Amino acid sequence: MAPRPSWKGYLKLSLVACPVSVFTATTSSERVSFRQINRKTGNRLRQQLVDDETREPVDAADKVRGYEVDKGVYVQVEDDEIEALEIESNHTIDIDSFVPRAQIDERYLDSSYYIAPNDQVGREAFAVIREAMRGKDMVALGRIVLAKRERVIALQPWENGLLGTTLRYAYEVRNASEYFDEIPTTKVPKDMLQLAEHILDSKAGDFDPASFVDHYEEAVVEMLKHKQAGAPVSKQKAAAPASNVVNLMDALKRSIAAEKGAAKPAAGKKGKAKPEDLRKQPQFKFAIAGGKAKQPKTAAAPATKAKSKRKSA
Repeated sequence: MAPRPSWKGYLKLSLVACPVSVFTATTSSERVSFRQINRKTGNRLRQQLVDDETREPVDAADKVRGYEVDKGVYVQVEDDEIEALEIESNHTIDIDSFVPRAQIDERYLDSSYYIAPNDQVGREAFAVIREAMRGKDMVALGRIVLAKRERVIALQPWENGLLGTTLRYAYEVRNASEYFDEIPTTKVPKDMLQLAEHILDSKAGDFDPASFVDHYEEAVVEMLKHKQAGAPVSKQKAAAPASNVVNLMDALKRSIAAEKGAAKPAAGKKGKAKPEDLRKQPQFKFAIAGGKAKQPKTAAAPATKAKSKRKSA
């Protein structure tokens, strides 16, 4: 079953417009998730809204948004009043400008979305907008209302559709100088720099998200296996690793030696082994997964080299 769109409306470039659907490009449903339960009964707990002053429970029908204008003084705002705020980006992604992809600061990248035409009538107009951008290494900047907020969205061709990435506003990004200005400028000795560069070169590879392993998730799944089987589970926290850097040059040399030693067993093998997925093992009486027992397929990389350069924020 196809996922439900997060937004439906029109994509507009000057006088060219087409109906589109916007879908979230990422998911967290595969993560292990926990519910709050009653320790005594094992029953699931439900949260209840309580008036902060009277401490009395409040019905859902009496819940309303409020903007605090003074201490404890709120202006009430109804949902239909917010929905009635008619701005163009409520229903239309109007492309305002095109900018070089390389100029977008990575700190401003927020959430990713897939954008596709939602009927056959608009497919030609959609293809015209998509192909006009393809190969130019430019992204379109438009505006869209998501979760009752207008966001700037960057659009770029992605396979047969568009990839949209919402951007943070300038006031949402903290000034790096507040954190880095007190770091003194350090002149790194040439021999140390060469050793460090050698370590970097030995670890160089290609970007392959399928090779990423969530070790914390694996540990949680392993712990759940033991608990379900009735086996004891350790509550002892792992000790934090102690810093053993006494001599930086010596540490760099030992790092290189360790890298060479680790590389020997892999000699003669082609590529890297894919990480084992614990969820695919029949160890549970019922599926322990973050929402689905079956892992989703890895997202396919874009067809062209230019589109594969997108970095994660």
